[in-house]
Amino acid sequence: MTNKEKLLKDLKIGCGVARPVRSPRGTQLHCKGWYQEAALRMLCNNLDPDNAENPDELIVYGGLGKAARNWHCFDVIVKTLLDLENDETLLIQSGKPVGVLKTHTNAPRVLMANANIVPQWANWDTFHELDKKGLIMYGQMTAGSWIYIGTQGILQGTYETFASLGRKHYHSDLTGKIIVTAGLGGMGGAQPLSVTMANGVAICIEIDPTRIKKRLDKRYLDIEATSLDQAIASAQAAAKNGTPLSIGLCANVCDVLPAMIQQKFIPDVITDQTSAHDELNGYFPQGLSLEAALTLRKTDPETYKDMALNSMALHVRAILELQKKGAIAFDYGNNLRAQAMKRGVDNAMDYPGFVPAYIRELFCRGEGPFRWAALSGDPEDIRVTDRELIRLFPEKTKMINWLKMAGEKVEHMGLPTRICWLGYGERERAGKLFNDLVRDKKVKAPIVIGRDHLDCGSVASPYRETEAMKDGSDAVADWALLNCMTNVASGATWVSFHDGGGVGIGYALHAGQVTVADGTPEAENRLITVLRNDPGTGIIRHADAGYKTAIDVAHAKGVKLPMINMET
Repeated sequence: MTNKEKLLKDLKIGCGVARPVRSPRGTQLHCKGWYQEAALRMLCNNLDPDNAENPDELIVYGGLGKAARNWHCFDVIVKTLLDLENDETLLIQSGKPVGVLKTHTNAPRVLMANANIVPQWANWDTFHELDKKGLIMYGQMTAGSWIYIGTQGILQGTYETFASLGRKHYHSDLTGKIIVTAGLGGMGGAQPLSVTMANGVAICIEIDPTRIKKRLDKRYLDIEATSLDQAIASAQAAAKNGTPLSIGLCANVCDVLPAMIQQKFIPDVITDQTSAHDELNGYFPQGLSLEAALTLRKTDPETYKDMALNSMALHVRAILELQKKGAIAFDYGNNLRAQAMKRGVDNAMDYPGFVPAYIRELFCRGEGPFRWAALSGDPEDIRVTDRELIRLFPEKTKMINWLKMAGEKVEHMGLPTRICWLGYGERERAGKLFNDLVRDKKVKAPIVIGRDHLDCGSVASPYRETEAMKDGSDAVADWALLNCMTNVASGATWVSFHDGGGVGIGYALHAGQVTVADGTPEAENRLITVLRNDPGTGIIRHADAGYKTAIDVAHAKGVKLPMINMET
């Protein structure tokens, strides 16, 4: 039996039904090249039961974020990747493989577009109509672009946010501070560990007990409280002692926040990371048990959505009340504020989004979520990359501290992976380093390098990444398209363009890229070009908006800005 035949058997390709999927490991190719092999392994990794929220339904995270439209499409994608030539490109339309084109060896092996609807019709109602007809799929960000790496994928960005909050408001870290939030799903699950990494105390409210158990099992969450009183008491004791602690509480946040206000318990920080962007599949209304809510979603979706939006209004009003009483409030990019505005909370924007509050200065330097996966499946390969990055950037003390903490505290989900925010000029150096490690056999197999779509130049999202832009260009989506085209032109291994992300249909357009380090000179050229130009679009985007930091970085590092250079 050949490697290809064995893989088809192991993945039960052709059965067309749900089954557990795990990524192949090791050094043996099943495809005709490592670029196709990497796409196949990362697709499977997205659906690993240790990684995905609901793999039987092909849902990876974020409500409806899927890796393939249906199991038949998954089977055909796998078979097509196995046979794909090194000068061909597979086209994926919302999780469905629709064609293979003869291109060239430096072209992407896969091009994907997910959930893009003509703007006049870009809303959830239209999406759901098309979804029922089997014509579309919600790709979230990294679900439909095959570079989800579990909760770690947003872990450092969440840590950077809380660390920046500590520096801005407390001139320190979060020692002795209590953060209250909700949501322990694929993205929200990063919050408890991020807070404790910043030395704070977190109370994390989650209605689904299986999510709490998963975060406890994977060591993202320290303990579970059985009541609100116990959660508050444990949090106050830890804060008083300056001890980092994360506490899970199984409840509906819409019940908990008013109870906190009634008890006059005001946390230092209040935020939220439920999947509120999707009122049908991502948020649980007040007044229903978990089981009753799941039933109502199917039997009466319109009533469910109405109840969910009403609950979001209550939720945001509670956050505003806590803010009024002294808590620092910020939105974590799930469109909760805009959803509440649909139910009359006109002042929902009185608390800021996390990007303008804490992250934009990083974007102006071209910094963003550089992530990678070891296709060997051996965690030792990640330890090697961590060690070599520390050697490459000895001056980056924050990065070094992060990598050491991640090495000690982060449990891999699916293939061994890591994320590390790097800036313009640094990403391409890291990409060359990784390619050298593969070439010199210091790691056992090629390394996949990608990122979240939440990056400095790849998103147009007025309620998240591009909220409150200096020049008012929040909703201009040309930048996301330019980033997408730049990555295709630069030779990324696969490139994607989506609608919706973490804020919902019609609220964001965003691009993603993944590039493979296989140790060859060709890969080195691709990596250097992609990892220079991808964050380069972020420098250009923010310089064009008038941010001095971005202009200074562009001038210092040779990013050409024709208009600005002529004007100055």
